[in-house]
Amino acid sequence: MPKVLVTPFRRPVAASKIADGEPALVIPGMMSGDQATALLRKSLRKAGFDAQGWGVRVNTGIRQDYMACAEQRLVEMTEHCPAMIIGWSLGGIYARVLAQRHPELVSMVVTLGSPFSGNRHANRAWRLYDAINDHTVENPPFDEDPAQKPSVPTVAIWSEHDGVVAPECARGQVSESDRRYAVSAKHFEMGSSRKTVKEILAIIADARAQLAS
Repeated sequence: MPKVLVTPFRRPVAASKIADGEPALVIPGMMSGDQATALLRKSLRKAGFDAQGWGVRVNTGIRQDYMACAEQRLVEMTEHCPAMIIGWSLGGIYARVLAQRHPELVSMVVTLGSPFSGNRHANRAWRLYDAINDHTVENPPFDEDPAQKPSVPTVAIWSEHDGVVAPECARGQVSESDRRYAVSAKHFEMGSSRKTVKEILAIIADARAQLAS
């Protein structure tokens, strides 16, 4: 059984404390929901974040109603301080656009294998995306360009072994993120492999330290 299907039942990854209750919004990839990010969110909580899902049942594509739900969740989470947003795959597109729209509510954006840069047809899921949405992968229903770096600290995590998203699309150009980190993981392991989640937590800790210095 794929690990991503049983993440709600798995123990969090042990990690050093990174935060002290800072909110973290975690947005899943295409054709998945909050269940898929359960291990990552549990592990973020173990590291000191108040990690929450986005509350939409299944992420089928870029939709105005999904964006409205994500914006509402972000507003609700950030009553006392800005939130870190982590977007896995397509979720990273939402994360970057949310940060462009509401930089005052966002402390950092972290994308996990997200195709925010370059040729969207370089990624293997574009045909599925076009088939299940009322727009093409090249024409999402918002004006923002996800390749444009938000005005908040932005981290891109990518893999040469992704297998779904082209590495150059998830890595992006130097000007499109503040920091870029490579992991050795397949696309669906980004949030479901204990080894990769541990790497992601270490990357977040390093990025926070580097960007604060």
